Amino acid sequence: MYVKKELGNFGEKLASEFLENNKYKILEKNFVCKQGEIDIVALDKKEIVFVEVKTRTNTMYGLPSEAVNEIKQKHIFNSAKYYIYINNLYNEFIRFDVIEVYIHDKKYKINHIQNII
Repeated sequence: MYVKKELGNFGEKLASEFLENNKYKILEKNFVCKQGEIDIVALDKKEIVFVEVKTRTNTMYGLPSEAVNEIKQKHIFNSAKYYIYINNLYNEFIRFDVIEVYIHDKKYKINHIQNII
């Protein structure tokens, strides 16, 4: 049985490995600012990707991506604007993805949803 924080950290680790295995370059993990947090910032070819990772052991309360509600999207978007500002990335292409990580009996499945926000 996972503690919520441990589950989230493990899901983010699996998501990072998934992205790296798919030729993404991880630029930053757990970027935090007063606007919110971005789990992973990665580079996919010439596109900056802001990734929200949601990890679940079941879907009793809905799909992981459904937890990225309007309020959460606003925090991610504002955090991304700040990340772009402090890194002077104004002329870069960007996108927002969600990675759902399903963990059950020491097995996992990853669902990568691109351009979700």
